[in-house]
Amino acid sequence: MSHRNRPGPSSRRMLAAAVTACAASALTFTALSTGPALAHGTGGDVPSADRVHVDPDEATVIGREHAEEHARTREAVKAVGEYPQTTRTERLKALGASQAKINAEFDPADAGRFREYFQSPDFAAHIAMLPTGKVLLFSFERIETNPQKEPAPTDTIGRENAGRAYLWDPAKGTGPGSFTKVTPPVINMPDGLDQPRPAPFFCAGHSFLPNGMLGVFGGNLGGNGGSGAKLSLVFDPWEEKWYLNQDMAVGRWYPSVVTGADGRQLIMSGQSELGWGTPTAIVERFPALNKPVPVAKTDKPQGWKPELFTSDAPFKRDYPHLFSLRDGKVYGLGRDPEQQWLFDPVAETRKDLAPRPDNTPRNYGSAVPLPAGFKGPDSVLVLGGDRDDPNTYQLVGGKWSKEKARAFGRTQDNTLLMPDATLMTVNGAFDIRDYGNGTYNPNADLKYRQIELRDENGNWRLGPAQRLPRGYHSNAVVLPDGRVMVTGDELQELANDPDITDDMNGSIEIYEPAYLRQGGRPNLGTVFNPSVGYNEKIAVSSSTAADITRAVLLAPTTATHSVNTSQRHLDLRIKSRSGSFLELQAPPSASAAPPGYYMLFLLNEEGVPSTAGWVQLKPASGGQTP
Repeated sequence: MSHRNRPGPSSRRMLAAAVTACAASALTFTALSTGPALAHGTGGDVPSADRVHVDPDEATVIGREHAEEHARTREAVKAVGEYPQTTRTERLKALGASQAKINAEFDPADAGRFREYFQSPDFAAHIAMLPTGKVLLFSFERIETNPQKEPAPTDTIGRENAGRAYLWDPAKGTGPGSFTKVTPPVINMPDGLDQPRPAPFFCAGHSFLPNGMLGVFGGNLGGNGGSGAKLSLVFDPWEEKWYLNQDMAVGRWYPSVVTGADGRQLIMSGQSELGWGTPTAIVERFPALNKPVPVAKTDKPQGWKPELFTSDAPFKRDYPHLFSLRDGKVYGLGRDPEQQWLFDPVAETRKDLAPRPDNTPRNYGSAVPLPAGFKGPDSVLVLGGDRDDPNTYQLVGGKWSKEKARAFGRTQDNTLLMPDATLMTVNGAFDIRDYGNGTYNPNADLKYRQIELRDENGNWRLGPAQRLPRGYHSNAVVLPDGRVMVTGDELQELANDPDITDDMNGSIEIYEPAYLRQGGRPNLGTVFNPSVGYNEKIAVSSSTAADITRAVLLAPTTATHSVNTSQRHLDLRIKSRSGSFLELQAPPSASAAPPGYYMLFLLNEEGVPSTAGWVQLKPASGGQTP
């Protein structure tokens, strides 16, 4: 979140009621009904009086509470004038026109195409592709509708500092009915105000547990430019509910989390509960070693407490990139060039890696573990995060090399591993809040809306443009059908909202890769043993078995702030085929692929993927029993 947050208005419903009760003028009521939707919090709670300017003379005549209602009405009318619906509508129309113009130059069979664009009820500052096929979106309750101001309650304490979450089910289409609200636990934050609200878990870190559940750590305590919360939660995709765990040892705002080869999560970095400028070096682990790793869907890590990890991780900047590679070690790649470290999860030690050769701090940019066959990734590609540097940098064997450059430097980008082992960069900006026309003016150069594609030889090329320029808090995931879901960036979403009066204040667009236009798709029928041990056989059926040349596992991803620690691409060895059956061999070890759920794609000679099935890699030991 930006550190220039502003307090915002309360519920639109309560304001409208206040206007009616006071017999306000028709002009005022019209302004409210066509202006910003001010729904906020857990039920339209009214913020404290110090958030609006109350006329003392008016309060004397009609009472303090009544005067506060009038003050909020005036604030709402002012907000409508600051950024009217006509501006939002015309912006979105202009972006659609410019998108169509540039995309006419691209052949969808060569570069893919953007197809669907639709509204979402969440900003999606955080995203997770769940093993149920649904996508979890979560962020914060907005406190502003004017995109030239900060809508996140980073510097706010009390009930306005609240989280929210939704599930999108692609099988139900793209309308409001395809979304389900999954509110986080209501808690009383330690801010001294005694105002319970849904846990403010935005700006947390997260990764998957072996049973497909999502561990979420940290969040916003509120105030001091961003103070870390000690929150520890788990989202259960099978029952679609949140579990609240015992607090971490330290607050974390902007931490990173990675799942290691043992199925346990390491939690690093983040600003402490003291506020911005106080990064913590403490590392924590979940579950603790005295708890079993949850493996079955019925294993519920509820009420557990993270434990301290022996080594420290003194990252000076937040959200470092963390990856568990094929040697079983965790690589911590900080934004500062000299803060590159190797962690041993078993020995609980840390040692230095060579400094990154760019010799300059990088802002929010992406990093990807590169595909390397069936043994798992042994290198990481760092890219983005520097608007002046289009180069990419690969770390392999403890050594860095400068690799082929992208078209231009960009920050806030999301780079995804695709089923065919290529890379796709989507989203991005000039800087955190500077899209080319000032810090809070959400406009962008057209080039930041273009995707970039990297082939298996490392060559990059520009592709078609997305509808919205999406920078800070942008996100993207590969769906099981091979398409890419793109979302996020609350300022752009608010600036281009086709109806600011409803509750659909986010947006989603869908990109169809070129491989979906290369003829018929391979078929993946039944995965006969969807839960499998390492080096065991995976038996599947396919009506196109004779055409299958490649089988891959692609990890579902969970991301925020350009950090995606769960990405992984592995080839599976095809051991035999008979008629409409294939026998595949699972990865050799948990170091090659940490335990958990993966999307299984079958590909033909043209590189066209099937729709994915789900496979769970089980740890050799340590799991609970159903």
